[in-house]
Amino acid sequence: MSQHPEFRRIVLASTSRYRRELLSRLHIPFDVRAPIGVDERAVDLPARELALELAWQKAASVAAVEPDAIVIGSDQTASVDGELQVKPETRENASAQLRRLAGRSHDLITGVVIIDTRTGQRLDHLDVHTLTFRDLTDDEIEDYIAKDNPTDCLGACKIESLGITLMSRIEGNDFTAITGLPLIAVTRLLSQLGVNVLGTRAGSS
Repeated sequence: MSQHPEFRRIVLASTSRYRRELLSRLHIPFDVRAPIGVDERAVDLPARELALELAWQKAASVAAVEPDAIVIGSDQTASVDGELQVKPETRENASAQLRRLAGRSHDLITGVVIIDTRTGQRLDHLDVHTLTFRDLTDDEIEDYIAKDNPTDCLGACKIESLGITLMSRIEGNDFTAITGLPLIAVTRLLSQLGVNVLGTRAGSS
């Protein structure tokens, strides 16, 4: 008879509904806690280093108040021509971003940091996807924004929705990373900490 491993409390250090929905796909029990005191605008680093640093800060802020848990932190950055991109926040900014990206490629970078607060062990992963937009007309851009309202998304594009229609090519290893949490890497890192995703019963306590 197979034995289920010891249950470890898992905490997602994020307020993102996208990351919550992604982690739910693994069918493991987890709690959600907002990062504490993390100011994303206060960190000045290149895009790749920034993604991991912010993921670390988010995970560490929650780990500090969770003495016996596995804490998952994640963050995303985007760059085009080496220049850091930000979430558009308004439809006008989204339109400007998409006009700049039309016919071009940009890197979408996802950093993940997992901390076992019982042992202090830290594991991390950096995922990079290159997204290439097809040539877009102004009408297509405005129609897309009206339908998808991608103001809270890096690159002004919701790949999991109509944003896929804007693409000519996507290069990367784990499609779930684009939405905010690379589940292939998360599963691997959890396994290194003794969490067998397929052997964990949803609702265990």
